[in-house]
Amino acid sequence: MKSEEALRDILSLAGRRAAVVGGAALAVSLGGALWDLATFLRSWLVAFLFWFGIAAGCMGVLMIHHLTGGKWGQGIRRILEAGAGTLPLLGLTFLPLLAGLSEIYPWARPEAAENELLRHKSPYLNPPFFALRAVAFFSVWIALAVLLNRWSRRQNGDPAATSLLRRLSGPGLIFLGLTLTFASIDWVMSLEPQWISTAYGAVFIAGQMLSAFAFAAAAAGVLSEYEPLSGALTPARIHDLGNLLLAFILLWAYLSFAQFLIIWSGNLPEESPWYLERAAGGWGVLAVVLVVLHFALPFFLLLSVDVKRNARRLGALAAALLVARFLDLYWLTAPPFSTSGLGPHVLASPAVAAIGGFWLAVFLKRLRSAPLLAPLGPLTAETPIHE
Repeated sequence: MKSEEALRDILSLAGRRAAVVGGAALAVSLGGALWDLATFLRSWLVAFLFWFGIAAGCMGVLMIHHLTGGKWGQGIRRILEAGAGTLPLLGLTFLPLLAGLSEIYPWARPEAAENELLRHKSPYLNPPFFALRAVAFFSVWIALAVLLNRWSRRQNGDPAATSLLRRLSGPGLIFLGLTLTFASIDWVMSLEPQWISTAYGAVFIAGQMLSAFAFAAAAAGVLSEYEPLSGALTPARIHDLGNLLLAFILLWAYLSFAQFLIIWSGNLPEESPWYLERAAGGWGVLAVVLVVLHFALPFFLLLSVDVKRNARRLGALAAALLVARFLDLYWLTAPPFSTSGLGPHVLASPAVAAIGGFWLAVFLKRLRSAPLLAPLGPLTAETPIHE
């Protein structure tokens, strides 16, 4: 196995290169903003949602591990902590969206006052209240991430830290679920304010948890070759990660299909057009691709023990799932902006690379800032795991 020193050198080099890529992509994106501000902001929204989903999902999975224990989390806990620790950066990347609300959301435009439905929703959907909610959400998320990271660093020398992490994670998961539900309404569902779905928050959160776990599994596939993680990411632990990844895929698929079935069977004029728009033309083709790449293919592959016990194979599958997650977010957000059917936003790739480059740089820096192998807390150490 390769040494921990070699791994830290690789992480340092990768972080510098990610920052360079992020800076170059940001320059391209800003140039695109001068050319077409609306396209830049809409592309930036999709890119932001993708990377934010990984960070917020990392915090959710991390708190689940602190509550339930299990050796499955020891090898990926630092990955989850570093992912959650990027939330301050994502708060900064949200600022361009706040500055350009009227280019993205129809309820933020002056003509919204002429629409009776939007007038009824204006006490909630208005720019000042939207910005205030966003500040409140990020304040809660960043505070949770800071406490989870700080107390985790104290676990080796302070037995009380484990108890603090568990007591924080219970209410923390409740606050995270509530705030992410309202964030999904604000940031995504209000792109089409005439449409409503009571299941949308659950679908959004399930997608974020899946993004985070896929990212953690992909990172584990790379890190499992290096000490000290090679001792924690054994075939048995990788098998556990594969089973949990399958569980998150099934959760997302169940909630997504339940929302579709309820709306389609109800056949209400204020709900069905949302799916009709996304089932027509190229968007319908993309929907079929998502059914295959986001559910059917990974579902059948994860039935194989050979895939679930091999870190490289599971990591490759998880990386492909991240691509599917981006396509899903694109399918959710892009149709309201498209006038000619399915087509790539010309600035989508630079936006993803810009946010992603800086996100990975911060993530890798935080990953190097702590021992790469998290300690076994009492709950985790006592949890019986079949080897």
